[in-house]
Amino acid sequence: MAKLFGSQTSLREANRATILDHIHRFGAMTQIELAESTGLSTATISTLVRQLVDENRLTTQNTVRNGRRATLVTIVRQQGLGIGLHISRHDLRICVIDAARQILTEHNLPLAHDHKTDTTINRSLTLINETLSNLGAGAEEILGIGIAVSAPVDIRTHTIMLPGILPGWDGADITTPFLNAFHVPVVLENDSNCGAVCESRMGAAQGMPDFVYINAGGGVGAGIVTQGGLWHGVTGLAGEIGHIQVDPLGSICSCGNRGCLDTVVGEDRLVSLLNVTHGNLTLEDLVETARKGDPGCRKVVADAAMRIGTVCAELCIAIDPQVVVVGGELSLAGEDFSGPFSQALQRLLFPYVLKPIEVAQAAHPVDGPMLGAALLSLHEAEKVHNT
Repeated sequence: MAKLFGSQTSLREANRATILDHIHRFGAMTQIELAESTGLSTATISTLVRQLVDENRLTTQNTVRNGRRATLVTIVRQQGLGIGLHISRHDLRICVIDAARQILTEHNLPLAHDHKTDTTINRSLTLINETLSNLGAGAEEILGIGIAVSAPVDIRTHTIMLPGILPGWDGADITTPFLNAFHVPVVLENDSNCGAVCESRMGAAQGMPDFVYINAGGGVGAGIVTQGGLWHGVTGLAGEIGHIQVDPLGSICSCGNRGCLDTVVGEDRLVSLLNVTHGNLTLEDLVETARKGDPGCRKVVADAAMRIGTVCAELCIAIDPQVVVVGGELSLAGEDFSGPFSQALQRLLFPYVLKPIEVAQAAHPVDGPMLGAALLSLHEAEKVHNT
C-alpha cells in the first residue's frame, strides 16, 4: 500500500510539473487547452489547477474562447516584469521574469543566417508584445529590458565593439528602438557577462563573490565576477578569451587576428571536422550525437574542451577565482566536455595550492544569457527608481 501511495504521489507531482511547464512555455491557457496540450484529463487538470491556485502558484480568471465561457490559467507573478533577450548568430531567445526573479515564460525563435539588425529588432519588439499577451500582462508592467548579444559590447557607447563578430550589427543603435517602444530602462550586455550574472544570482555561483563563467557555445567567452560585480575592463573587452591566440600560424579570426581560440573551437570549425563522416551538422547535432556515444563526436567535443580548459587556466592564474562555472551548448555534452576541460585546467594551475579551483556545471547552461539580461534589467530599473 505504501508503495502504491508513493507511486500516486510521484505521478501527481509529475502532472503538476507538466502543467507548470506548459504554462511557462506557452503562456496563459484555458483548462481545456491545458488538457489538450498535456494529454491529461480535464478532471485531473481541474483538480491540480485548484491545488496550485491554493498554493498561490497559479491564478485563474473567467474568459471567453470560441464564444464559450472558459477558465484561463496563468502563473502568479509579483508586480513588475523584467524582459530578457538573447540575440546570437542563429537564435533569438526571450524570457520574462517578475520582481521576485520567478521565470514566467521562455521562448526561442530561430534566426536566418546573417540576420539584419532592423529585421531582428522588429521581430524582438513583436515577440515581446506577443509574449506579454500570452501572459495576460500589459506593457505598463515592464520595469526594464535587458539585451544579451553574442559579441563584445563597448561599455562607453553601448554598441557592439568589434566588427565581424556579429555580422551586420557593427555600430548599430540597438537600445533606442526598445526605449522608444516601451519607455523603460534598456541594458545592452555581452552574453557571457549575462550568463555570469544569471549564475551569480540564481545558479551555480550563488554566494560566491569571485568566479569565472565560461560560455562555450558557437564561440567562447568568459564572464568575470570579482567582489560580487562584473569586471568589464576599461572598454568592455575583459573576458574575451575566444580571441586569445592559440595558433600563431592558424586561420584568420572574425576579429582580424590569426589563430584565435575561436578559430579552433568555434562552431564552424568543430562541425567542419565531421563533414566527411557525418555530413552537415549543427553544434546542437554534434553535442546530441556525442551524448549518444558517437566516438567521432565525442572526440571533437573532448579536444575542444581541452583547448578551452588550457586557455581558462591562464585566465585563472591571472585573477585567482573561487570557482569556474561552465555553460554554453558544448557543456551539454556532460562528462565528455567537463572531464577534459577540468583535466586541462587543473594540470596548468599551481600544483601545490591549498584549495584547487572548483569546476561547476552551470545551472542554466543555454538560457543563462537571457535570464541574466532580465536580471540586469530589473537591477537597472531599481537604480533608476532610486535616483
